[in-house]
Amino acid sequence: MKRAGLFCLLASAAVAALLLGYIHWTPEAISVRSPALPETTLLTATDLHYLSPELTDGGSAFTRMVDQGDGKMVGDSTALLEALVWQTIREAPDALILSGDLTFNGGAASHRELAAGLRRIEAAGIPVFVLPGNHDLENPMAMEYRGSGCRPVESLTAGQFAELYRDFSYGEALSRDEASLSYVAALSPELRLLFVDANTAAAPGSLSEETLRWAEKQLQDAAESGVWVVAVSHQPLLDHGLFLTDGFVMGQGEGLLRLYESYPVIASLCGHIHLQHTAVSAGGLPEFATGALSVNPDPIARLKLEGFSASYQAIPLDVSGWAASGTGDPDLYDFACRSRQTFWETSFRQAVRACAGVPEADDLAAFFAAVNTAYFSGRMDQAAWDTDLYDHWQSLGGPLAEYLSSIAEDGFRDHTSYDFSFGGDQNGPQ
Repeated sequence: MKRAGLFCLLASAAVAALLLGYIHWTPEAISVRSPALPETTLLTATDLHYLSPELTDGGSAFTRMVDQGDGKMVGDSTALLEALVWQTIREAPDALILSGDLTFNGGAASHRELAAGLRRIEAAGIPVFVLPGNHDLENPMAMEYRGSGCRPVESLTAGQFAELYRDFSYGEALSRDEASLSYVAALSPELRLLFVDANTAAAPGSLSEETLRWAEKQLQDAAESGVWVVAVSHQPLLDHGLFLTDGFVMGQGEGLLRLYESYPVIASLCGHIHLQHTAVSAGGLPEFATGALSVNPDPIARLKLEGFSASYQAIPLDVSGWAASGTGDPDLYDFACRSRQTFWETSFRQAVRACAGVPEADDLAAFFAAVNTAYFSGRMDQAAWDTDLYDHWQSLGGPLAEYLSSIAEDGFRDHTSYDFSFGGDQNGPQ
């Protein structure tokens, strides 16, 4: 299914009204009232944390900020954006979805450069949809880094954000929420994308009652029109790890989750936690938290839909492929290895500080770094697990020991690939 422009749904909605009647959608009615979807591929990425080269000279202030961070490849922002543009155009999905934290702390220059890159994807006939994250708007931490110091720079307001991304997101909306930057867009006569923003200045990280009511109205309209929905938010609705709850799950999101379980929502896409992880609600709704594009393994994900079947797969962005394409930077052939090493070293330093002075500190830190790298990659099934070192961590106690315990309790699974069916008795993952 390819789309040159957004479809007008008036005709299909009228037909659905005549054939089906405006009856409140129930899960039991899904298989009767919903159409089989044509082959559709959605490409999604999140937490780009793009930093404009205009905002850094690569000096000591910038280096210190990166070294004290969480492993983001901020210095390679341009390469990641260029590789994303190149790979999206090469794969030609039906849409590209970016689910928040588009920029590194919301600098306006970063937003403008990112938007220019995304316009190139739109010019290739691929619709792009964005949503702000908690870093993107009116952020007092928006800085430029010069020499040994930094200073605040302009950050976007919500209105400026909507205007900047108007040509390929907000200007294509079927409906917009007045209380937030939430919107709904039609990808085809059979499928809509619902973007729910919980990053307002009034209630950062939490969903307002007004936005919840707006979302319910959009879901009712989709149900009455016989249209499927893929939902997108920055913060997840589900707990994707026993250690990742406070500040990581959408506040007041329980009501939205109940709506998703009751209406024709295929899946929820999110980011925010930087962790590659799949979770399923009690009502059978799959939620896919794609890992941060700026953090190893720098993933993008494909959600493929056809009929009443779906598959989700996360893969590393092909930076080396872009580098070898003739338009890329040949010095980035080894980007994947360097990104992995950066994340491992960041985790190792964190662990060394936590177990300083403890016998076998380097072995403990190396174990923690290896496990944390596998965990964030969504591949705990490939983790080099050492029971003796794990038990040693537990004997030490502290936050990192609790964190390792939560990882072990979560299980040794592959969170990068997931197949499921939706609709009627098949609603939810198989």
